[in-house]
Amino acid sequence: MANTVLVAGASGLVGAACVDRFLDDGWNVIAVSRRQPEVFHERPFQHLPINLRDEAMTREAVHGLAGVTHVVYAAVFEKPGLISGWTDQDQMDTNLAMLRNLIEPLAELAELQHVTLLQGTKAYGIHLHPMRVPAREHYPRDDHANFYWLQEDYIKEKATTKGFAFTIMRPQLIVGPNTGVVMNLPPVIGAFAAIRKEEGRPFGFPGGVPYVWEAVDTRLVANATRWAAEAPAAAGQHFNLTNGEVFEWRDLWPAMAEALGVEVGADEPTSMAEFLPARAEVWAKIVAKHGLRQISMDELLGESHYYADFCFAYGATAPPPPAFVSTVKIKQAGFTEVQDTEQTFVHWLKVLQERRVLPPA
Repeated sequence: MANTVLVAGASGLVGAACVDRFLDDGWNVIAVSRRQPEVFHERPFQHLPINLRDEAMTREAVHGLAGVTHVVYAAVFEKPGLISGWTDQDQMDTNLAMLRNLIEPLAELAELQHVTLLQGTKAYGIHLHPMRVPAREHYPRDDHANFYWLQEDYIKEKATTKGFAFTIMRPQLIVGPNTGVVMNLPPVIGAFAAIRKEEGRPFGFPGGVPYVWEAVDTRLVANATRWAAEAPAAAGQHFNLTNGEVFEWRDLWPAMAEALGVEVGADEPTSMAEFLPARAEVWAKIVAKHGLRQISMDELLGESHYYADFCFAYGATAPPPPAFVSTVKIKQAGFTEVQDTEQTFVHWLKVLQERRVLPPA
């Protein structure tokens, strides 16, 4: 019999990609998210529009899911403005409660075999201080308050008492096609380019000083998650995850400009958190002009415009501390996939054009 995976946060970057990836292999998929996931696959899957913050609703919805063997937990709660919430205790407590609300009733059904959790580079404290380079999974836990630690401690205890395995992935700057999410750059970059073109202005890089870091294609994260679901070498492990190379934004800009049909211009520091909401009416005109899907600026961005300012180092006069992670461990464990970062961004920008979210080139 096919395994059954429950994907929490299924409308997000990793969640939607995982729905597609597990469907590829013939698994039964239950997608949990308040919004219907937008996926590529034509095979049917079950969608449960659950708010994981509601304990009673979650328990009632999950109570009859006796066949769930695997969980991919890609749900996250972030506060408006994003960055300031990363050190907020309420944000941490809410994320722990959401995980508990789902796993407690599932664990009672005694079918669970494996849970995958997502963390990120904040596990190494990069949002608070410089980190060791490269960051390695075996380093001692960075001593700062973070919902990662709350969720990790909970899932370790629950795995021990209920007898299921778990794996924790730490991807770096995930890139995909999802709109209205908390941290995804292609919709931000695409909207910025379209508005600049509409206003007769070139597509200059809007960030701060040059620096180098890493990203990961959401398809690669989904493939690693599918591998971890059944790989003995992944049980009980943490894995950093990137495309396998470094990049600098200005080096990516010409390829993205070509894909979007805009002219590259000189750097022009611009806050995406301020620029894009202020041009919501311009965006609405672009949507009407090109017959795009009726997605407002707020619906397009989620909180990703704040994330863009963070990623582009907007306002920075000195390079941010290096945020490089080692991916040797996951490769040695058996997952060796890599991706070209320039192709990653171009691919997802073109997908957004094909979905009529962004205007054609």
